[in-house]
Amino acid sequence: MHFLTIPGLAAALALAGCGSQQSGNSAATPTGSGVVRPGTAPQTDLTVAVRGAPSAAATTWKLTCDPVGGNHPDAQAACAALAAAKKQSKDPFAPTATGQMCTQIYGGPQVATVKGTWQGKTVDATFTRKNGCEIERWSDLGKVLGKAPSA
Repeated sequence: MHFLTIPGLAAALALAGCGSQQSGNSAATPTGSGVVRPGTAPQTDLTVAVRGAPSAAATTWKLTCDPVGGNHPDAQAACAALAAAKKQSKDPFAPTATGQMCTQIYGGPQVATVKGTWQGKTVDATFTRKNGCEIERWSDLGKVLGKAPSA
């Protein structure tokens, strides 16, 4: 006669509930709950173009998050910055509020555009460094926009 002990039975039941994770689908993306949805596109898919001056040639990067990818020079840090903005319920692509008082400090002629989707929402934003409010917007997205190029 064979008897299973209670701890042995609990371990056997716990192991029976474990499954294997399939990793053959490269189009799968993780969700916030840790569940992988096969065949879904990243919720963040951005094209970032940065110019040293309005008439200068742009340096352009592609950035995807969830999963992190693209040719952005520091995609991991850029996606982390966007995730932090989401945690703070902050839209990093929102324009300066109409009527906002801004210091008249000139930060330089640099211009950046960001287009695509962030958290599934359409993004079409322009960033400058023409006053204190715009410098702050640029700084808030520093990891995404990269170092401001020289004019």
